[in-house]
Amino acid sequence: MMRTRTRRVAAAALAALVAAPLLAACGPEESGAGDVVGQGFVSGDGSVKQWDPADREDPVTVEGTAFEGDEVSTADWLGDVVVVNTWYAGCAPCRAEAPELVDLANEREADGVRVLGINTEDEAGAAEAFQRTFEVPYPSIEDRSGQVVAGLSGVVPLQAVPSTVVLDAEGRVAARVIGQADGSTLEAIVDELLAEDDSSEGTEDA
Repeated sequence: MMRTRTRRVAAAALAALVAAPLLAACGPEESGAGDVVGQGFVSGDGSVKQWDPADREDPVTVEGTAFEGDEVSTADWLGDVVVVNTWYAGCAPCRAEAPELVDLANEREADGVRVLGINTEDEAGAAEAFQRTFEVPYPSIEDRSGQVVAGLSGVVPLQAVPSTVVLDAEGRVAARVIGQADGSTLEAIVDELLAEDDSSEGTEDA
């Protein structure tokens, strides 16, 4: 019952937020993202794009080494909804959205939701200080070389930092937010993808 009510509230919030003026992000001149991908990107405005299941491309894998030294791969999380977020410590929108990403990771893990960060700028000390400040429970991949972001950008353009990509249970890109992501928006997207997974399981069981 609680999950159904949460979906209704979050879905309404998503509809309102997509229609409303949206938030900004750090542009490539601040984040280095433009240099990484080699395109003339502009700052993100928080705009949301979603893909219907039939329009999603092949599964993608995001992988690399977390600041704690562990190897992380979204291939290990197939079956879960995965929220991938680019960030760096000195980015004001990244700091603004961090508490909501932390809440999402803490509150929705039991529902089959994972969060993964990709840090595009920082040495380990700055990144780990950020993680301690916001009590971040999820790993972040160190990506100062830009290889991880560049690989993902080949599938879905990431025009600013922060940007957020949501993968469905099959590892396909289902949604993208360019710029600061609102927590209610992410909740709504996640709930839609979890509902898709529930529907597919019900069809298989029938």
